[in-house]
Amino acid sequence: MTSNRFTDALFQLVKSLEKSEKRHFKLYIKRSSSNENLKIIQLFDALDKMNDYDEKILMRKLSPVTKPQLANLKSHLYKQLLASLRLLKTAVNIDLQLSELLDNARVLYYKGLKLESFKMLERAKELAKANHKYNFLAQVISLEKKIETLHITRSSLEKTELLAFEALDIGEHINNVIKLSNLALLSYRWYVQNGHARNTDDEKGIRSFFKRMLPPNPEKITDFYERLYLYQSYCWYAFIRQDFLMYYRYSKKWVDLFDEEPEMVTVETGHYVKGMHTLLNALFNLRSFELFQLVLKKFEHFSTTPSSSTHDNFRVHTFIYINAAKLNWHLMTGTFSRGLALVPNIEAGLKEYASYVDLHRILVFNYKISTLYFGHGDYATCIDYLQRIIHEHGNLRIDLQCYARLLHLIAHFELGNDSIIESLARSVYRFMAKMKNLSVVEEEIFRFIRNSFKASSKQLKPELEEFLYRIKDLEKNRFETRAFSYLDIISWVESKVYEKPMSTIVHEKYLNSKKRNYVYELS
Repeated sequence: MTSNRFTDALFQLVKSLEKSEKRHFKLYIKRSSSNENLKIIQLFDALDKMNDYDEKILMRKLSPVTKPQLANLKSHLYKQLLASLRLLKTAVNIDLQLSELLDNARVLYYKGLKLESFKMLERAKELAKANHKYNFLAQVISLEKKIETLHITRSSLEKTELLAFEALDIGEHINNVIKLSNLALLSYRWYVQNGHARNTDDEKGIRSFFKRMLPPNPEKITDFYERLYLYQSYCWYAFIRQDFLMYYRYSKKWVDLFDEEPEMVTVETGHYVKGMHTLLNALFNLRSFELFQLVLKKFEHFSTTPSSSTHDNFRVHTFIYINAAKLNWHLMTGTFSRGLALVPNIEAGLKEYASYVDLHRILVFNYKISTLYFGHGDYATCIDYLQRIIHEHGNLRIDLQCYARLLHLIAHFELGNDSIIESLARSVYRFMAKMKNLSVVEEEIFRFIRNSFKASSKQLKPELEEFLYRIKDLEKNRFETRAFSYLDIISWVESKVYEKPMSTIVHEKYLNSKKRNYVYELS
């Protein structure tokens, strides 16, 4: 699982094209028979056949061509590809449709056809209102006001007054959306950098930040985008604080928003996809097995609809989130071997989508796969995947960096690598302390490992039983749940105490949970 291997923007664009997009481009460009367009077709074909970008090979294929000529050809091809894609995608993309209407209105106005421009703007306004596109609506109204101000249009007084009130109303909506989207963005950024709140200081910091950034009277918000960003903000706020019930409630509100206005699924597909992922994540943290399956089934059905494939990002994110959910299912049901059977397909997909997948997603997949191998008892392969996280130099997911090292230590403990355990334990402890990532659970893990150095095989079981007693007592402490969500440490210790595979321990908990739910439903 490597990050983006493409280095040339044009090459990356060509490689991202589907068959239908390539065919459309060829038809689009061949309408003009100029020599320059024939040359860019040759360039396009040469790039399309390449596996990796190599300018020397490219120049040989296009010979005779100089380096400055190649640069000009590449620039021209890039512009023509974008023009072709814009033409192809306009029919299925509201933003492109609105841009086209607004551009056409400007052209008509510059030609002096003011009344025709007004008609075009009216169409744009109706489309923008129907899809809650207030940023576009503000541009439409701005052009209407400009024409009214500079020219005698004979518009009625009522129309000009309405235009002024509309501008104020739209401005208020946009201001609220900006504030709420900023809050959602910065909350998400906090999580990506730090993970869950580690202590009361983190808790106070995120509470203070959220209260300061939240607009007044959020309960009065009714607009789609304002509600969307409000629910996203509360989702990240709850997730950071590990209030998983609140996290579930707001992720459900997020998805319900699209159920209330189903036409918005095609307008804001990216937000819908992320909402489904967030809801599945909440159900995973709550171990709500039945609901998890229902939502995953709904998500998988969505992945077969045209909306999920109208945009490369939608297709990639749907693939990522559905497969992450499938891995989560096997992690929480103890079916580790079945989860590992998915890994080759996931890795093939990540390789195919390498230019679209960010490092954060790759780190998460590597960690999930490593925990599956750990639960399955394949500690050597678990370590291989953890090394990919540990050796990644970056400022992303300090929490994953810490827990990857901790799981790496435990995997070496399981392999009986006594010669390195003591020094490795000190190294991991120092790293987690430096990152301020040591909770009581982690302290207990290090305490057990240190005690195990001196314990004989007979003494080890009482140590494990004492360790299990201490950490079970911490299971309901909210600031300790982050450790349990990254690694099912209790099930691991239980597997050692009860001398059962970890997969059996986790699967028995899943089956018992199903029985409890069944009894509850019957009663």
